Amino acid sequence: MRVLAIDSSGLTATVAVVEDDRTIAEYTTNFKKTHSQTLLPMIDEMMRMIEMDVSDVDAIAVAGGPGSFTGLRIGSATAKGLGLALDKPLIHAPTLDAMAYSLYGCEDIICPVMDARRKQVYTGLYSFARKKPEDDSLYDEPVFQVLRMQMVVPVEELIRHLNVYRRRVVFLGDAVPVYTETLAEGMKVPYSFAPSFMNRQRAAVVGALGIYYYQTGRFETAAEFKPEYLRRSQAERERAEREKNAVPQVRRMTMEDSAAVAEMEHQLFTDAWSEKSVVGTLEQPDSICLMAEKAGRTAGYLLSYKVADEVEIARIAVIKELQRQGVARALLAELDAICQAGGIRRILLDVRSGNRAARALYESAGFKEDGIRQHFYEDPAEDAILMSRNLEIIL
Repeated sequence: MRVLAIDSSGLTATVAVVEDDRTIAEYTTNFKKTHSQTLLPMIDEMMRMIEMDVSDVDAIAVAGGPGSFTGLRIGSATAKGLGLALDKPLIHAPTLDAMAYSLYGCEDIICPVMDARRKQVYTGLYSFARKKPEDDSLYDEPVFQVLRMQMVVPVEELIRHLNVYRRRVVFLGDAVPVYTETLAEGMKVPYSFAPSFMNRQRAAVVGALGIYYYQTGRFETAAEFKPEYLRRSQAERERAEREKNAVPQVRRMTMEDSAAVAEMEHQLFTDAWSEKSVVGTLEQPDSICLMAEKAGRTAGYLLSYKVADEVEIARIAVIKELQRQGVARALLAELDAICQAGGIRRILLDVRSGNRAARALYESAGFKEDGIRQHFYEDPAEDAILMSRNLEIIL
């Protein structure tokens, strides 16, 4: 089997062609250029040197993370583009697994560390055990073991984990020079650092591990492949912080919102309303339908019906990543204001008996339990708790 291997998860850019038990070519650089500048030219130059066309490979192995967000995206896009164009399967080789695999046969704890900033590292714990021969042969095959799967942790926490094992540790990766002093102060067990020729990512190792994974059925189509970031990027963290601090804004729902509401329904509920049902509700003259936005992003919605001097809430929902951030309260507050101005005296709703978070929210908003409607809900079967709240009418 012949595999094109790519790793741009860290500062090092590296590509290789690996065939069964040999490395045909490997091209590695660790220089002040972005991977977008180097990766494709490196593949092109390597293929030219070995007089091979990229279409001759059977699969593409790519370091799938964690690591640099930009680097992972470049490597992922390169691998996906080649895989889609050539109709070749992709093999996801976890970055840290491949780094540890480069210390083949080492029976100490292998601890690759990549700098994740903010005094954190991407890491995992690995080792090689000896497989006892079934006969009297002297062949002694090392078995790769994953002691702790890939994770992102503070350096101090990693040190505590390692001290508990009471085994020798070998560190490698770009975080070693960053945390050398911290390791010296905290480590209570013997440790060492891998030499320069094996302390960074190598595509040949990604390729070798990729062949092993392929043989065990661990591969996917190019369209299915996604990198593994382990945590959100800085831009995503900043956006989440802005969303957390932003005040929810509530407005009347329009027909243009119906598709977004139907999509959220399918994400949040097993008994999701269709877009047609949402549109039907909006078209009813006595409906009160609201949309909530937070930091310019659709956050939630409320669907309700007016009957005489009462309003019944049929649906209220908030997308998962913005729950417990005041969105539901803002929707209820706006509904209160509309009802009070319109002479509505009472708001009704029902909630699953097992939905304790929603029940607590409604109780804190002044709703009282009126009774139980047994076996009202399906998928899963559950009772409905009937709740209501009386309103003061604004004259």
